[in-house]
Amino acid sequence: MTFRFKTCAALLTALSLFFPAAHAAPTSQLTVNIDGLRNRQGQVCLNLFADDDGFPTEGERAIQQQCVALTGQPIRVNFSGLSPGTYAVAVLHDSNSDGQANQNFLGIPIEGFGFSGNPTIRLGPPSFNETAVSVSGPATAIEIKMRYLL
Repeated sequence: MTFRFKTCAALLTALSLFFPAAHAAPTSQLTVNIDGLRNRQGQVCLNLFADDDGFPTEGERAIQQQCVALTGQPIRVNFSGLSPGTYAVAVLHDSNSDGQANQNFLGIPIEGFGFSGNPTIRLGPPSFNETAVSVSGPATAIEIKMRYLL
């Protein structure tokens, strides 16, 4: 009896080595193309959120963050290893590379910003639901248009 159990266990282990993809969770990639930058100074920082917790102002609650130095090339940022689902992206054109969303004395942003879904901006930032995008399959691509209020 013990021999049969050990043989079956060894056979199952060997088979699982040949079919590792059967055990791996499906992953997706989200590619974000940035359009409408006012200039090429500083960096662009993107925060990817999986829910409304902290969106869009609390970057430390984002599931992934990336900052990219601005060059003469089009800005394209990839977020990899995502489970299929709903996400939202907040983008900051950090023109002085200080890592902060700078504002004037009235609280109006003086640096560019953008959101997935390119929602209409009213008083205050948009909600997670207004900016949510569906990520499914191996690759999803979106375009975010930058906005400047001043």
